[in-house]
Amino acid sequence: MKIRVDWRSSCSLTGTVLKWLAVPLAVPLGLAVLDGDDPVPFLVAISVTVAVGLTLERLSDDRELGQRESFLMVAVTWLAVAAVGAIPFLLVGLASGGQSSFAGPVNGPVNAMFESTSGLTTTGATVMNEWDFAEQPRSVLLWRQLIQWLGGLGILIVAIGLLSHLMIGGAQLMETETQTRNVRKLRPHIAETARLIWGLYVGLTLLAIAVFYALHLLGLAPNMDFFNAVSHAFTSVATAGFSPEPDSIGAFSPVVQWSIIPFMVVGSTNFVLLYYLTQGDFERPVESEELRFYLGTLAFFGVVVVAILAFDPEIEKGLEPTIRHGLFNVASLLTTTGYASTDFDAWTAGAKHALFLCMFLGGMAGSTTCSIKSFRWLIVLKAFRRNLFTAVHPRAIRPVRLGDGVVDEDTVNDVFAYVLLAIVIFFVLTVFLVVDAARAGAFVGEFEALGAAASIFLNIGPAFERAGPLESYAWFPASSRAVMIVMMWIGRIEIIPVLVLLTPAFWKS
Repeated sequence: MKIRVDWRSSCSLTGTVLKWLAVPLAVPLGLAVLDGDDPVPFLVAISVTVAVGLTLERLSDDRELGQRESFLMVAVTWLAVAAVGAIPFLLVGLASGGQSSFAGPVNGPVNAMFESTSGLTTTGATVMNEWDFAEQPRSVLLWRQLIQWLGGLGILIVAIGLLSHLMIGGAQLMETETQTRNVRKLRPHIAETARLIWGLYVGLTLLAIAVFYALHLLGLAPNMDFFNAVSHAFTSVATAGFSPEPDSIGAFSPVVQWSIIPFMVVGSTNFVLLYYLTQGDFERPVESEELRFYLGTLAFFGVVVVAILAFDPEIEKGLEPTIRHGLFNVASLLTTTGYASTDFDAWTAGAKHALFLCMFLGGMAGSTTCSIKSFRWLIVLKAFRRNLFTAVHPRAIRPVRLGDGVVDEDTVNDVFAYVLLAIVIFFVLTVFLVVDAARAGAFVGEFEALGAAASIFLNIGPAFERAGPLESYAWFPASSRAVMIVMMWIGRIEIIPVLVLLTPAFWKS
């Protein structure tokens, strides 16, 4: 069989991305040196990523990518960066004599890869238990936050903006990465567009750091020191969910919880629309049907959960805490951030089921969010309404419209196929978790498995019961955690770049 995909070009560009991963790895390395901790885990990771990157980079001098080469690079790059990101977790565990429950010789590399993949894909699921947070050096905790920040915007968006030789295939890469076709319209050169989006992302992060740390300086958030301000700014804007605190955002004052909500919401808004806002163009965001749908679903589920909590006799009464916890956790799960302001697993079944539905929504295309995303649900609803109309008026011709444009039927069919495929994969993963746990002599309840499968595949983070917001995924069998690693990877790059690699036509046609 003659391979007709220029895999050398894809792997060469992946090597370039890996080579530059040494730059963010230098940040926790510097903190380890400053704190007097062992810098070896980060030095090894830097050495490996530079060596592998340079080796792959020499495979080809061709920097032009077609659609198939873009699919291959997207899939391989995310997996390769996650593997390099796991090195510090694994080596810190080895250095500690295996005392850490999430890395080291006791549990092997599976948990290190789980933590890294969860971070890079902005899932936010962890295999760290409550006591592990106090045992980890700040450099490791910062790396958890930083790798989520890199994955939030999309590792390839960063690459396109920084590396000028990705300009030729950059548009294809960016559209594959963001699932949006609007990126070409901002600037003539795609690298300049990527840098604009990157600048917005950095600006939002700096604003979040300033807000969080200002609350600390004003005495409104005593434990939101500069380290915590930076850490939570990284994962708020990235809608990622890791926290250096075992109690997540519940460890902070109510004013901190209120201040994080806007950053989660903005982070899951299309960055193209945010760019227009910075240019004083308020008309485009106002006219965006997807933005209205996204904010509408956020408001609807927020009201529903707050109402359920208000009428639940077992929940501590108080208007402000009820509204705050209801809105915060709805925003957290709907935007796929995965923070928790309280242990929502203790809520009534109605509230938990509403949160479960939020997991399948997601924010806007072209944002840091994951899950199915609002534009797909909007097209599904519009197409369904169109089908009801044509069932009554069979001769009517009624296209699906989104804003001022008409959605072509191929796109409608693709959206239906994607949503169906995502739901099928979710159910298959649910069944696997139940069966695999039974094989290992464990027990997983139905809702527990449903929540864990949705949280992992849709890149949410926390779920319910033993996978709840204050719990860990460490108790799942190693085989289940290995499959979860693959599912987080597939879910983050939106299924298609992985599935097309499995088709013979991709390689030989």
